[in-house]
Amino acid sequence: MKHVLENVESQFEMFQILNEDGKIVNKDDMPDLSDEDLKEIMRRMVYTRILDQRSIALNRQGRLGFYAPTAGQEASQLGSQFALEQEDFILPGYRDVPQLIWQGLPLYQAFLFSKGHFHGNQFPEKLHALSPQIIIGAQYVQTAGVALGFKKRGKKNVAITYTGDGGTSQGDFYEGINFAGAYKAPAIFIVQNNRFAISVPVEKQTNSKTLAQKSVAAGIEGIQVDGMDVLAVYAATKDARDRAINGDGPTLIETLTYRFGPHTMSGDDPTRYRTEELDNEWAKKDPLVRFRKFLEGKKLWSEEDENKVIDEAKDDIKKAIKQAEEQPKQKVTDLIGNMYEELPSNLQEQMEIYKEKESK
Repeated sequence: MKHVLENVESQFEMFQILNEDGKIVNKDDMPDLSDEDLKEIMRRMVYTRILDQRSIALNRQGRLGFYAPTAGQEASQLGSQFALEQEDFILPGYRDVPQLIWQGLPLYQAFLFSKGHFHGNQFPEKLHALSPQIIIGAQYVQTAGVALGFKKRGKKNVAITYTGDGGTSQGDFYEGINFAGAYKAPAIFIVQNNRFAISVPVEKQTNSKTLAQKSVAAGIEGIQVDGMDVLAVYAATKDARDRAINGDGPTLIETLTYRFGPHTMSGDDPTRYRTEELDNEWAKKDPLVRFRKFLEGKKLWSEEDENKVIDEAKDDIKKAIKQAEEQPKQKVTDLIGNMYEELPSNLQEQMEIYKEKESK
């Protein structure tokens, strides 16, 4: 049995294209991206890092509600999103708002989502996605269903979802990948392994040496990727998408990444479960630093380019938070009315009570 397990584990060596110094170490799998594509990926990562910094500040000022920091996971999030088509369907976790933004969610609505305002979930027609899922792992089952719907309708699109390493301990994770595998549904399941879920080390979540190897039991493709390498994440996702729309079924992608900040801004203190040495080790793998070095070596990126993006992001954020704060305040009748298509009798009574109160 030990020999069998070792054989399985050896199949999932980490896939990488750029090393920590921004050097190509895997020319054969270098994706076919234009110079403009490469610059756009960098622009998005820099913009998202600034968005994260400003969102943390806005949260501390009481101007945002729930917020899960994203710094460190930009390559995992944006490299995978860049491989999608507009008609593909995203089922995000609560840390995956950046993918929604770059797929078409207006920034002010992303802020409204954080503030708990219902308009934050009224997505534009072109954005095919669900609202970020708060229940851990639940989006995996939903993704299997959306993907099967694409298949039954003959659509050449995929459903893609995200969870963290902690999400793989949920039953929904296994149900989702198993169902999708059984029906060869065009789904991409991404596990962003940032090592600690909220505070529990991945080694205490599972005895598996990798999370990618959990694909074996479901009979689907699996790959472990350097989640700090945006080109590797893009290439793995692009390949998974191509396979899915060609009828070859779903793929489980484990991205080895790291969140530099707390799990959420709701009182988490990462210094209680992470060492300074580990933080410093992963800081050297920063996806922005790595990709910046690569682009600078190709004469495609400069300090001037970066400062331009930083200024653009700050200006956009300033305007978006102002627009969010100018939205009409959410009323109790909005909350009740949005819950059901047909209100049950007890809520009908409450609706009338609050209508009367709001009219005064």
